[in-house]
Amino acid sequence: MAKHRGKKYLEIAKLIEIGKLYEVKEALELVLKTKTAKFTETVEVALRLGVDPRHADQQVRGTVVLPHGTGKTVKVLAITSGANVEKALEAGADYAGSDEYIAQIQQGWLDFDLVIATPDMMPKLGRLGKILGTKGLMPNPKSGTVTPDIASAVSEFKKGKLAFRVDKLGSIHVPIGKADFAPEKIEENFKAFLDQITRLKPASSKGQYLRTVAVSLTMGPGIKMDPALVAKYVG
Repeated sequence: MAKHRGKKYLEIAKLIEIGKLYEVKEALELVLKTKTAKFTETVEVALRLGVDPRHADQQVRGTVVLPHGTGKTVKVLAITSGANVEKALEAGADYAGSDEYIAQIQQGWLDFDLVIATPDMMPKLGRLGKILGTKGLMPNPKSGTVTPDIASAVSEFKKGKLAFRVDKLGSIHVPIGKADFAPEKIEENFKAFLDQITRLKPASSKGQYLRTVAVSLTMGPGIKMDPALVAKYVG
């Protein structure tokens, strides 16, 4: 495992007590003090859940509208046709169309962060499964990225709606804001995300649901929270 030897990083790491599981507010306030980069870093939350993603009924997947957005400008590609193309563009889509963009993706073009599609386009997108699927970009009804109301979906995601899904290790990693956000905005975004994660707990998930919870900046050390306190905080 690579070791961090940068002087700034090592100095910042001293702020974090080794082995300590922090209370929610304390961790969220502390993470904003761990800035080391010259750019505005992203505040990231990493969770490990007590689920087995190999089972379909334990696939934790969904969306949440963060009260203050992520602070990131999301580049949206809308795959649709007819009048919906203009509607998607008016709602804020960076690109909108069908066959021409599908052909570009097949040729290696991936200059977007999110793909939203109308249901009638999904048979055409199926041929892009190996390209979009491996990068987590394939539209899916459960994530709100396959919908007949493409204008509303584009607008919501441009304003800060966040799609997430558990990976094969039972983990979820998402951005909840920027290092220049006010502490209360970071906390409100964190609570909105964890509230949704809690609501999505599979009925078949047994034992402790929130196994690990950590927050960090893009270039900073992780700050672990006490899962039991996090559960009470969002409960």
